[in-house]
Amino acid sequence: MKESRAFCPRCGDTVPERSESDANDESAADPLRPGSEVELCDACYFDDFDFVDAPDRIDVRVCAQCGAVYRGNRWVDVGAEDYTDIAIEEVSEALAVHVDVEDVAWQVEPEQIDPNTIRMHCYFTGVVRGTPVEEQVMVPVRMARQTCTRCGRISGDYYASIVQIRAEDRTPTSEETDRAKEIANQIVAEMEATGDRNAFVTEVSEVDDGLNIKISTNKIGKKISNKMVEEFGGTVNDAETLVTEDSDGNEVYRVTFAVRLPPYPPGDVIDLADDDEGPVLVRSARGNLKGVRLTTGERYEASYEEGDSPDARKLGEADDAVDATVVTVEDDNAVQVLDPESYRAKTIARPDYFDPNAETVPVLKSRAGLHILPDETDA
Repeated sequence: MKESRAFCPRCGDTVPERSESDANDESAADPLRPGSEVELCDACYFDDFDFVDAPDRIDVRVCAQCGAVYRGNRWVDVGAEDYTDIAIEEVSEALAVHVDVEDVAWQVEPEQIDPNTIRMHCYFTGVVRGTPVEEQVMVPVRMARQTCTRCGRISGDYYASIVQIRAEDRTPTSEETDRAKEIANQIVAEMEATGDRNAFVTEVSEVDDGLNIKISTNKIGKKISNKMVEEFGGTVNDAETLVTEDSDGNEVYRVTFAVRLPPYPPGDVIDLADDDEGPVLVRSARGNLKGVRLTTGERYEASYEEGDSPDARKLGEADDAVDATVVTVEDDNAVQVLDPESYRAKTIARPDYFDPNAETVPVLKSRAGLHILPDETDA
């Protein structure tokens, strides 16, 4: 009985029987039977076998300021600590291992040639057709130091919008301006976390009547403005100014967001016009002004028409309060304290938040008289 055997189409040697799955990617076309495939012998197979496909050299464009790498058609933040980390990542992306190799393991040893060149010595091991194989390749990585678009714009003081923090009939408080800076940095950080490399604060400058924040995008400027109004009340208006045209001939506008904060921030004590129910300690100016009556402790809220700026005059601020000694509680509506300036006993209104067991109370003296303020714990 004759035995059928497979022969290598190149050298003619017999080929040991192998499973169909093992031979799928290791066969060649049979010249005697077009369309069919036969398996190469080990010797011929390894003659053409390339364990690793590696480029002769890798050129990398790196931003000298922030370390971003240019990939495809854009700059990408890679979070690398130094150029060696970048070189390892670029080599890892560029190398390709033959599909037939199993149990692949590899390691890399970087060799710094000069500040901009790193030789990457790569060592590979694996198994092909049950035979252990190994290979070593060296790939030079050349770093081209450049300036990315973002860093170029930052160094050029580029900005697309400006947020102006102002207040009606007053100067914004340090709390308001500090919060505006925090909001700007927070929003920029959130945008950067999503991969937006166009998000940055160009400049923050304090001016006589408030704060100016130059921002890289109109979207961030709008977010800062809306967040300020959400927290402190007031209004925001925007105005566009044509500054240039882009390379495609499209008009480029710079937007100014004018934030106008309410005239009476939380902590102000005001005397409402045409109102004889006593001063109001402002608690909030969001939407419409809200506060507490210093004579009774009752809650006050301005009407919809008055909004966050009812007709009133400022008497002082909660921070101006000083401690006064309680002399006696006269009744449910009055209490006697020592005037903090004259040290004379004086009868004043007793608000609901007054603690009858207190020895001292914070008071504010103004043109409207002497009034007890709530403790900070009652705010």
